[in-house]
Amino acid sequence: MPADRMPVRNATVADAHGLAVVHVRSWQAAYRGLMPQEVLDALSIAEREANWARFMADSERSSRTLVVERDNEIVGWAGYGAARDDDAPGTGELWGIYAHPAAWSTGVGHALVTAVEAALRAEGHEVAYLWVLAGNDRAAAFYERHGWASDGGTKIDERPGLTLHERRHVKRLV
Repeated sequence: MPADRMPVRNATVADAHGLAVVHVRSWQAAYRGLMPQEVLDALSIAEREANWARFMADSERSSRTLVVERDNEIVGWAGYGAARDDDAPGTGELWGIYAHPAAWSTGVGHALVTAVEAALRAEGHEVAYLWVLAGNDRAAAFYERHGWASDGGTKIDERPGLTLHERRHVKRLV
């Protein structure tokens, strides 16, 4: 199905399993060689599903999540909202886009990034940013094809047993 006809909708609590499957499988494929294999192997769909269910049920959350389905299965999701970084007040943030590896290069990412950009514009954001894991050249190239440009910003995200180096990409939305 062409990307311009892929239905994108808001995620619900009922989508927790599909969100988790895409989350885990995309990390395991996209981040192979970029983070320790034991971290990727230890990812649990059941744990991620429980986290997604809690997150989606939280009415106080400051982000929104969109999904794309194919044959009644979630094949991609994107999270977005107001910027989380203290130095970017009033800016929008694309928190993440993930597609199931079987759906890579099928237009799922394009449909999601287009929908997120439109939603951020509708919320009044003139500029948005996102973070890309250093070395994830596939993702960086995807965002660059969609008009997002590295601005040289970097950050280190410390997680249990894991240090992630990330690079910021920015896009003017209006």
